[in-house]
Amino acid sequence: MTGLLDVRRAAERAATRTPWLTSRHSFSFNDYYDPDNTHHGLLLVNNDDLVAPSAGFDTHPHRDAEIVTWVLSGALSHRDSIGNAGVIHPGLAQRMSAGTGILHSERNESASEPVHFVQMWVMPDAPGREPAYQQREIGDALAGGRLVTVASGRDPDAMIGVGNADATFYAARLRPGDRIAVPDAPYTHLFVALGRAELEGAGALGAGDAVRFSGGGGQRLSAITAAEVLIWAMAARLGG
Repeated sequence: MTGLLDVRRAAERAATRTPWLTSRHSFSFNDYYDPDNTHHGLLLVNNDDLVAPSAGFDTHPHRDAEIVTWVLSGALSHRDSIGNAGVIHPGLAQRMSAGTGILHSERNESASEPVHFVQMWVMPDAPGREPAYQQREIGDALAGGRLVTVASGRDPDAMIGVGNADATFYAARLRPGDRIAVPDAPYTHLFVALGRAELEGAGALGAGDAVRFSGGGGQRLSAITAAEVLIWAMAARLGG
């Protein structure tokens, strides 16, 4: 176990609030800009979003970004300009590669329940890819209380792909007392999306807390309550 740990608490995050959206940003995003907090490794965006019933993001463009959307509760409808349409719900792994350009919308079609999700962006390892989309049901794998390799640019056993060979995304749904090891990588970002957990060397973490690892990993994470944890392990960083 080596490297540096940088704990970022949930309350420290900037937030965007509108009548229908609460979005909490782990990194600089839109109107929030901090030159000392633009990314970690290859991870550029980690937004924790709550969208009100019958509301959402109308059609808008993206380019040269690998976008992973992870729903925690509720359901989010997706529609894009390359013909994909569907509903993302808990246990569905989804990735959209914006590539040379794509339009999409994301909406909460429920008239009564909010939708809570985390949207994460990593940069592709080569610009100008063809836009692409992939999704897969992985609820059964998550039920085992272990770390699941959700998306990767290099691991053939990952549930879905992502357009960067230096990035791998893991998720775990943990029961109280379950333990996992943080992947060992030059750059790792751990986000506690739900619940509470104890990280070796850092102490208790609550929902919305994150830890940025540089130069190592292997620490044990133990669930204090039922918890959902999202981890990016990256072999490179933006800017080389």
